[in-house]
Amino acid sequence: MIKEVTQYFTATPPKARAALRKIRAAILSVAPKAEEGFSYRIPGFRLNGRALVWYAAFNDHCSLYPMTSAIRSRLATDLEGYETSKGTVRLPLANPVPVGLVKKLVKARMAEVTHGSATAQKRSRTRRNP
Repeated sequence: MIKEVTQYFTATPPKARAALRKIRAAILSVAPKAEEGFSYRIPGFRLNGRALVWYAAFNDHCSLYPMTSAIRSRLATDLEGYETSKGTVRLPLANPVPVGLVKKLVKARMAEVTHGSATAQKRSRTRRNP
């Protein structure tokens, strides 16, 4: 998997590659236990076996996925000026990577993943022990 991530970074133009490195570092700084991987033909991370975030480079921006409507709503003020769509936040390459925003988004996503895991575990225990 790491080979694919390295190849993906290498295949991107220098400006996008620098942005990807900053995004990756921001993710790892708030989710150091996340497991790096590669799926959907882009790099990403899993936490506790669940999808945490993916990130990708394009001609004029980098994207961060999945950013749910709940996250986009909760962080609406922070996201002003950034293009968003269902599940995506776009970070323009014309501007410096907003590392603080990336960290906030990843922390919010971690809360969703962690809460979801706890809920799933609770349901599983309930089914086994009626």
